[in-house]
Amino acid sequence: MDKGLRNYLIITGSYWAFTLTDGAIRMLVVLYFHLLGYSPLEVAMLFLFYEFFGIVTNLLGGWLGSRIGLNLTMHIGMAMQVIALAMLMVPDNMLSVAYVMLAQALSGIAKDLNKMSAKASVKTLLPKNQHTDSKLFKWIAVLTGSKNTLKGVGFFLGAFLLQQFEFRGALGILSAGLFMVLMLSVFLLPSGLGKAKSKSKFSQIFSKSAAINWLSAARFFLFGARDIWFVVALPVYLYEILNWDFTQVGSFLAAWVIGYGLVQASAPKLLRRSHHQHGPDGHTAMLWAFILSVFPVGIATALYFNLQAEMVLISGLIAFGIVFAINSAVHSYLIVAWSEHDKVSTNVGFYYMANAGGRLTGTVLSGALYQSLGLTGCLVASSIFILAAAGLSIKLPVGD
Repeated sequence: MDKGLRNYLIITGSYWAFTLTDGAIRMLVVLYFHLLGYSPLEVAMLFLFYEFFGIVTNLLGGWLGSRIGLNLTMHIGMAMQVIALAMLMVPDNMLSVAYVMLAQALSGIAKDLNKMSAKASVKTLLPKNQHTDSKLFKWIAVLTGSKNTLKGVGFFLGAFLLQQFEFRGALGILSAGLFMVLMLSVFLLPSGLGKAKSKSKFSQIFSKSAAINWLSAARFFLFGARDIWFVVALPVYLYEILNWDFTQVGSFLAAWVIGYGLVQASAPKLLRRSHHQHGPDGHTAMLWAFILSVFPVGIATALYFNLQAEMVLISGLIAFGIVFAINSAVHSYLIVAWSEHDKVSTNVGFYYMANAGGRLTGTVLSGALYQSLGLTGCLVASSIFILAAAGLSIKLPVGD
């Protein structure tokens, strides 16, 4: 087997294992702390440090990866996730808001170190004579799409483990499994993967490319739009208003994220007719963002007029997920494609800093808006954010 493909598969497998725990811990925290009596806003605040430290990690992680190697930053992230899972296994009387926020901070750092390392590694693993746009688009789409599919499985896994083994038993199973994968990855991956030939200066953590700056700004609003209604508002609405149990909530969200990941992985095929010999460009990102903006406000309108809520949410989420997956796949390709080979880790880190900032904003708004305006308020805000992303995408380069 080609060495680059072998390392790509090891990195993808490690990323999958990490993603399972990331999806599971999110579902565990949302459902368990809502069960303990936390309000939607208080549940959202538990993720505040998770998203905030994701911003810091992405800003510094790309620079760090270019200096010490992307394999090492990935392994550091996996080890921190094991610690974060173990921290939550203490008795309930020790699970204060501050303590849980600290554990979530570690998990946020771990997640973004892992994501940045995996995605930046793809460009370094492809031989330079194979850096065709279509090949890169396919590898990025498969990595990102499979990750999101596994995150959906993680949602289901978290809800299922909570139902079967309770909170601490679920955490123990997840931490032990991830630790074993970490040991295998340390043994199998070569050292110095993605390490820059020349030492990156700290000032290089900020992108000097206008295209990457505009793309990062659009990414902020795109992922903020998703999390405004998906992180806290939707699972709490399903549990509180529609009276679904934990396993039903987890299974539904899992199925959505799995389908979303499958569409994302298939994006190169879905866009083949318009991008047969080259990858997507700025026009593609703008067009699909404008299309996406229709769906949240459409779902909100249907709920406002008291149409059957379960049917509206299920059909609306399917449509939103398909179009959002294409948006995300296009963005994930563009950040890697527009980055120079030796600067890919710093540019990807900067870009995912914006992603984490959008998620932080969306998470806080998800709790605050749901508490004050309900799910429809969250959905309207989501459409506004997507329109902002579409407007910013007008500035992105078009063509070669």
